Amino acid sequence: MMASAMQEATVWNVFETTALGGMTAGTTMMSVDGKDIHTYIAQPDGEGPYPGVVLLHHAPGWDEYYREFARRFAQHGFIAVCPNLYDEWGAGTPDEVAAKARADGGVADDTVVADAQASLDWIKAQPSSNGKVGVIGSCSAGRHAMLAAAKADGFSAVVDLWGANVVVTPDKLTPKQPVAVIDMVSNINMPILGLFGNDDQNPSPEAVNTLEAALKAAGKDPMFTRYDGAGHGFFYYHTPAYRQQQAMDGWEKVEAFFKQNLT
Repeated sequence: MMASAMQEATVWNVFETTALGGMTAGTTMMSVDGKDIHTYIAQPDGEGPYPGVVLLHHAPGWDEYYREFARRFAQHGFIAVCPNLYDEWGAGTPDEVAAKARADGGVADDTVVADAQASLDWIKAQPSSNGKVGVIGSCSAGRHAMLAAAKADGFSAVVDLWGANVVVTPDKLTPKQPVAVIDMVSNINMPILGLFGNDDQNPSPEAVNTLEAALKAAGKDPMFTRYDGAGHGFFYYHTPAYRQQQAMDGWEKVEAFFKQNLT
C-alpha cells in the first residue's frame, strides 16, 4: 500500500535567509576499543544544544553520498557522525575499499556495534549535545541500525531505510553475522521508523510485513511506511533507483521523527 498522499515538504527549504552561521564538517579520527578509525563528522557551528544522529553507511561503502547525508543532518540542526565501518580494510576509493570488504565477507556485527557505540558516546560528550542520539542506516546499514539499536547502550530512536537481511533463515547466518536481527527485536526499546519500497526484493514486502509483525509481537509500535513505485535505494539521487517524490516525503518523515524523539 502506498503511503498516504504525499504532502508538501515542511522541512526542506524552510529557513530564514538572513540567519547567520553554518556548520563544520570533515574527517577526523575516533577511538574505538583502543583503536583509531576514520570518522566523518558534520555539526552546526552554534552552541546548541543539538540532538545527534549516528549514520551507519551502506554496503557501497563510506562514500560521498553518506558524507552529504551527514551534512544534510547538520544543516537541519543535528550533530551527525558517520564512522568508517570498513576502516580495517585500509586506504582506497570507497569502491575499492568496499570491494575488499565484500571479498572478506563484510564487516562483523561486533565491529558495527562497537563503532556505533563509540560514535554515540562521542556525540554525548560534546558540550553542544542535548544528550539524545538516534541511529540510521540504509540497505545493509538498515540492518546495522536495527542491530545497533538492539545491542548498543544509549540510543533514543532508530530509522531503518529498506534494511536488507533483517529477516533471514538460519542457513544465511555467518560467523560475522551470527544472529538474525529479527531475533533481537525485543531488545529495541525506543521509537522505530522504517521506510520501504514496495518494488524492493531485499527486503521484500513480505519480509517487511514479517519484521513489523515481530516488532508488534514484542510489544513495539513501529512506524512503517511502504511506497508504491519505489524499490531499493529510492533516496539515492545519484542512481537510477531514485524516486523524487518518495525520497522527499521520506526525508521529511525521517527528520520529523528524529526531532520528535530527540529534542
